[in-house]
Amino acid sequence: MLENDALRVTVNPQVGGTITRVEHKQRGLNVMGTVPWDPVDAPMEPAEAKDEPAWLTRYTGGWPLLFPNAGDACVFEGVEHGFHGEASITPWQAQASRAAVRLTRRFISVPVQMRRDVALDGDLITVRETAEAVGQHPVEVMWGHHPTFGSDLLDGDFELQSGAGTVSVDHVYDPKGNPLLPGATGKWPLAPGKEGSFDLRRPQHGSPRNTALAFLYDFDGAWISIRRLDDAVAVALSWDKALFPCAWLWFDFGAIGDPPWNGRTRLIALEPNTTRFGWGLAEAKRNGAHLLTLQPGEPVTATVRLHVFKPSGPVRGIAADARALPHA
Repeated sequence: MLENDALRVTVNPQVGGTITRVEHKQRGLNVMGTVPWDPVDAPMEPAEAKDEPAWLTRYTGGWPLLFPNAGDACVFEGVEHGFHGEASITPWQAQASRAAVRLTRRFISVPVQMRRDVALDGDLITVRETAEAVGQHPVEVMWGHHPTFGSDLLDGDFELQSGAGTVSVDHVYDPKGNPLLPGATGKWPLAPGKEGSFDLRRPQHGSPRNTALAFLYDFDGAWISIRRLDDAVAVALSWDKALFPCAWLWFDFGAIGDPPWNGRTRLIALEPNTTRFGWGLAEAKRNGAHLLTLQPGEPVTATVRLHVFKPSGPVRGIAADARALPHA
């Protein structure tokens, strides 16, 4: 557990180095999501989730890392990659102090080593990761984050704000309760819906049970915020736009009735990623989607920051220190 005067953060090195809880101490409110089942608190061996149901056995509703694959399990360049990648369900070596932890792993599915530093600075969480290909050959990967919000943050009416310019609806994900038009594209915050434009700033508006998957890009500033409308608590997520040019947006408000969800979830995932869409490495490559190439001897560093705070009205942007700017 990491802690300072503002935040209390729980990290699980044994299962993906996942951030499972982020508590705003003054308010006593947790902003990360939870799931309506008991996740397995042990790494997956072998290091591969064969499909989404297998991956969900380790999913807490928190903040895992997706690497070197994201989305569907697949065979890529002769190697089997599990759903959402090895990094999210395997153990990491950890060295921790009171307000920071360093996580390291040498991957099995790709010749890559990674260092992750999670550190607290007041009400700001900074996750800084460095990945490097080991050996003589370039390595193509998908690299993303899967912070999932819920609990006290969504315990009441809320709104999303973002620096995104464009939103594309996933063309495959279309379960019962999806209000969006699969494959359609619009301008943030309006996504084409099955019954007209759908305002993603209020994703539960007018429908108590819905679910959707969309992709945000053309960012002016690479950030997304969620604010409870009673101003009890808010979060603002920001990241490196050059490395993560898009963000996956998924939400479910009790619409998924199949096990293990059973219609009991209230979650929003804001997911910066190198790649659009969530097809996994093989299908992304076949469709010409952008993959990140890691060159031997050329480390690549990514930074993602989460500001957890008590707001005073709508969020209008992100300051240079990665903290949210209040509405003027």
